[in-house]
Parts: sequence; C-alpha cells; structure tokens
Amino acid sequence: MYAGLPLALALWRAGAQVHLASLSFSELELIGRDAWVVEHVAAVQPDTTSSDWYFPERTLARWLAAEQLPSTVYAFPPLGVQPLRTAYRRLVEHLDIDAVVLVDGGADVLLRGDESNLGTPVEDVTSLAAVAALDVPVKLVTSLGFGIDAYDGVNHVEVLENLAALDREGGYLGALSIPGSSREAELYRAAVAHAQAATPQRPSIVQGQIAAATSGEFGDVRFTRRTGGGDLFVNPLMAIYFTVDLDKLAARCLYLDRIENTIGRRQVITRIQAFRDELLDARIPRAFPH
Repeated sequence: MYAGLPLALALWRAGAQVHLASLSFSELELIGRDAWVVEHVAAVQPDTTSSDWYFPERTLARWLAAEQLPSTVYAFPPLGVQPLRTAYRRLVEHLDIDAVVLVDGGADVLLRGDESNLGTPVEDVTSLAAVAALDVPVKLVTSLGFGIDAYDGVNHVEVLENLAALDREGGYLGALSIPGSSREAELYRAAVAHAQAATPQRPSIVQGQIAAATSGEFGDVRFTRRTGGGDLFVNPLMAIYFTVDLDKLAARCLYLDRIENTIGRRQVITRIQAFRDELLDARIPRAFPH
C-alpha cells in the first residue's frame, strides 16, 4: 500500500484516476458495516472507526486527506485466492478499473518457488493468483525495495536471475527510480513518518528502509528497535521500481496451481509449505560477484 504511494502520486499529478487498495493485516471485522462497498472490500475513510490499534489503511487515508489527495483506501481481509479474486473482480466493476498494478514492498513477489528461500510470499502470491485470472486490459507487478527481503533470507542473485528470465520472455518491463529530491519522494517520506508516529510500537521495517533510501541514507540505518545492529543494508537500489508483466510472472510461478482453490490464508500457507517440503532441487544461493 505505502510502497505504491510514490507511483500513485506521480499518476495523480499526471491527471490519472488512481485508487489505492491493500490486502490488510488489520482486524477489518471491527469496522462498521457501512464501510463495506462490496463483499470482502472495505472503503476505509479518514473517519472510519475501529478498535484495532493497528490500522494503516486509516492512517494513510488521514494523511492523504491532510494533503488534499483522494483519501479512500480500499482494504481486503486476509483471504485465499478464490474469495480474493471475487473481491477484486467486484471492486474492478465497482470502480470501472482498466489497470491493476500489484506493488510489493520488497522483491519476494518475483520469486517462482524453487529459490533457496521464499521470504514472506503469502500475500504476494495470493494477490498474484487472484489478479491473474481477471479480465483487465493492463495487469502489472512492480517491486520497490530491492534487497529488503534479505532480512527474511531471500537471495537477491536469484531475484536478478528471475528478472533476466522474464526479460527473455518479454515480461520484464524496466525500472523506474524515485529521485530523492522529487515531490513524490518528499511526500512519501512524510507519509512514512506520519505512519511511524501513528503506530510507534510497530513501524514498518520495509517502508522505513525505502524512505531512508530515497533520502540518500546508506547501510545499517537505525529507525526502529524491531531490528538489531547490523541487520539492515539500506542502499539506492531500494528506491527503484522493477516492473513486470503480471501474467508472465504468474506463468513462471511453480506452485500457483497449488493455491488456486484456497479459501483462507491458512490454506495458502500450508500449501506453500507442502510444495517446499516436496521440492527436491532448490537453487543453491550465490553471493554477488562484485
């Protein structure tokens, strides 16, 4: 959600109509019925009420409203592929959407399943599978925060290998940097700082690193106690969007068929684990040669 904000800001500035949505970690069942626009899709406004202390969708909505930007943030509860696809389809119809861009804070969405470690793929691949079957003219996946998933064991040489394979197949669409002095970067950093102030007990490690990268920080930048000394390696690559064709990315995922008929998030988790348990030829991690 926040990782898509610089892109949304640029598109709004260009005159495009953009809607933000999130596969949420919040307790969405605690918000009122009037917030649900279609089944499994809540339209979170700055004044949406909830007793959940962690509600980043509302935090972002409030920041957007303060900046006089479109302030509705749509939220999906944690779902399996089938109900999430239905929710996406209904939201696409509700808003008359002609393009869907899945944005990953990190790069584990670009993993296909046979890597040495998959990071935290559940929300990424659930969204990928759900949107792959939608009839929408434009479907893209973009990754912001290259290197962040090393914190969760991802080997980024394998990420680059996957991008190269996608490029051979016409699925890699290029990279787009966020200049640190740009309006988009400045507003993004302000939004991340606002979110950190709203939930100081759970600041986002991902967004904190990306925000630091857009301001020229480097190395083990300290912004939260959630990480230990030496855990982080903030660098300029984290401020670059790497974009691929969604359908071509989905076609390369080795276990997407395993999660196709899932209803709940727990099913997705267990089926990914079952696939990994059966995998006999995981790739051997390699270090950067430079």
